[in-house]
Amino acid sequence: MFPLADINRPLRPPLVVKALVALNAAVFLVELLASPAAREAMIYTYGFVPRLFWADPLGEGYRLVTSQFLHGGFSHILGNLWFLWVFGDNVEDRLGRFRFLIFYLLGGALAALAQGVFDPGSTSPMIGASGSISAVLGAYFVLFPRAQILTLVWIILPLTFYLPAAFYLGYWALLQFFYALLGGSNVAFWAHLGGFVWGWAALRYGLFAPAAPPWRRG
Repeated sequence: MFPLADINRPLRPPLVVKALVALNAAVFLVELLASPAAREAMIYTYGFVPRLFWADPLGEGYRLVTSQFLHGGFSHILGNLWFLWVFGDNVEDRLGRFRFLIFYLLGGALAALAQGVFDPGSTSPMIGASGSISAVLGAYFVLFPRAQILTLVWIILPLTFYLPAAFYLGYWALLQFFYALLGGSNVAFWAHLGGFVWGWAALRYGLFAPAAPPWRRG
């Protein structure tokens, strides 16, 4: 199932979401223009490597943030940024721009840590914004459970349905858990789950309270 759009319209322009999309796209362009050796060096320098992190958390901690802006190919970045575009504008609107940015970056860092906990000896760099965006999905699950998501579903032929956000995102999280248990994949499913749980908990328990609506501001 692939989300095409949601029915929510934000009250404020999603400036942070647009900036994050632009920044991720710019970094990906740098990756594309780099030589294969330079690109590999970039990934190993700025990607999150669990074994290196646990050996020196202070010295390697920067990777928790820098890894969020690297991607492994067109399908990787397009999928991530599309999910951010569909779900991020409403979460930014409810949290406020500065708090949304902190929430997003912290979600990505905690998602990487979750992957590191379940695969501490890995020497493969983890890259991508999936953990951060999973946090956005967890927040959306709490804030807009009844919002309708226009979803593309392949059942022999492509069909579209409106599904409640709680169903769509709950199904998505369940799939991440299932694939994480299976293992043997180069996708960081534990990071997806870690980000989602952070986003859900942060909004469910008031760690990031929604901002005042714009008409209440001077």
